Amino acid sequence: MPIDHTTAARAAGHAHHKHKHKKKRVWRDKHFRWVDNGDGTVTKRAYWARHPQRPPASHKRGPGLRPLPKPQHPPAPASPAKFGVYSGPFGRLQATRLLNRAGFGPAPGQAEALAAKGLRAAVHSLTRPSGSAVLSGPAPVDADGVAIAPADAYGHDHLWWLDRMVRSNQPLVERMALVLHDWFATSNDGVSQQQQMIDQSDLFRRSCFGSFLDLLKGVTVDPAMLQWLDGAENTRRSPNENYSREMMELFTLGADRGAYTEDDIREQARALTGWRNSYSDELGAYNFRYDPNRHDSGNKTVFGRTGAWGWEDACRLCVENPHHASYFIGKLWSYFVPTPPSASTLASLTGIYKSGAYAIRPVLESILMHPDFYRGEPMVKPPVVYLAGLLRSLGRGIDTEDWIWLSQQMGQQLFYPPNVAGWDDTRWLDTSTLRARWNVVTYALDGHDFDAWDDTYATVETVNEALNSALGAWGWPALRAEQQNELISFANRVASRIVADWQQGPYRALRQNALRQLIAVSPDMQLQ
Repeated sequence: MPIDHTTAARAAGHAHHKHKHKKKRVWRDKHFRWVDNGDGTVTKRAYWARHPQRPPASHKRGPGLRPLPKPQHPPAPASPAKFGVYSGPFGRLQATRLLNRAGFGPAPGQAEALAAKGLRAAVHSLTRPSGSAVLSGPAPVDADGVAIAPADAYGHDHLWWLDRMVRSNQPLVERMALVLHDWFATSNDGVSQQQQMIDQSDLFRRSCFGSFLDLLKGVTVDPAMLQWLDGAENTRRSPNENYSREMMELFTLGADRGAYTEDDIREQARALTGWRNSYSDELGAYNFRYDPNRHDSGNKTVFGRTGAWGWEDACRLCVENPHHASYFIGKLWSYFVPTPPSASTLASLTGIYKSGAYAIRPVLESILMHPDFYRGEPMVKPPVVYLAGLLRSLGRGIDTEDWIWLSQQMGQQLFYPPNVAGWDDTRWLDTSTLRARWNVVTYALDGHDFDAWDDTYATVETVNEALNSALGAWGWPALRAEQQNELISFANRVASRIVADWQQGPYRALRQNALRQLIAVSPDMQLQ
């Protein structure tokens, strides 16, 4: 049979081709590495590695020792911007600032979850809560485990509100209640029952996103305020100007702005007459009510407008005063951004406020989404915001009465503002109050520190491991380079002094306690 040389050659070539391109087996193996996220955190991430042969069981797949997060190098604060919506990155750092200023700092994982929503949805999740607040975690108790008595025991009203700051799932409601407590500053020093002050704070919670006019009406006839500024002593026969004056100067119009005169204050006081209350040694002041016989029903001229004005008219006249809207915007803005708004921003926010029937929520949302909120200068945390943030980071509830006197030392006991003008935000830090903040951190770390002498602490912890452990205890705060470098230097100095065998564990435990203390009192933890 004749041989077909062409077919044979093709077959031989095909076989050679298959042999030449035969794929070698490659082993795919999951490895892990550390990735710096640029926001004060380092994440372990998986990737697939390829090996020409099956790796042995002893093959190292990472990720090795955790590196320290890269320190922050924040840009210089920007000048006040025109009105608009922030368009920069909205990640963990920006979400943390939002939670610090519109709440009491993030609980573990909360900043990351908020950042994932995006700016607008994140802000709306705070300004548009649904239903009643949910308090998660153990109820507040004293050091003996006894439930607090906020209406009866001295300082327990402070603990009651601090607990809400720590546990509530509606942090902006609590923060706005604190803002309004400062705005309409009222103190237990002039109120007969602690419960009346608690009730006033509930009024702030209910009203914090609604109409400022409705809020002003509620505050004007609130039992705590009627006592604090003598509204229940204001009668047609003996007008009292206390509330009328502060209503204009502090609450709605501002001093030295040409918004009102002394005659306006006197006439407004007449409009506000008519409220009274009963009193007993057992109950204090109670049964607050309007009595027409105590009201001056004659004509009054306020801001050039004449009529037989009553207390509701007095509120409306203040809010309708041409100077009110700009005052309201400037004051609300100052609680969230430390530098005054640009002319463009002031004009736009004023327009939003007026066109929205004096609603607070639209203005607040615009502030929380404004470029100045994220690119502007930092602010010092008020004392109770600082304390609540520490407890939230640690996952610790209210379990001691020590927070009462410690908050006093820091300069802010709730329900005891220093005067009718509220607290002075420019004086939060001095040599005395900074020492108090140090003490607060020491007490907060009780139960979150280490016994240096129980022989349980690691004897081989490196400097990086020590600092990572301390940062993790506080939820990985993002530190600037100068602060992180100083902590590293301190940790190295301690390491150089660990010589004897008996020092290995105890000195490392003491170093860990010190690092946790130093991180919490560092500038980056004091700022929001």
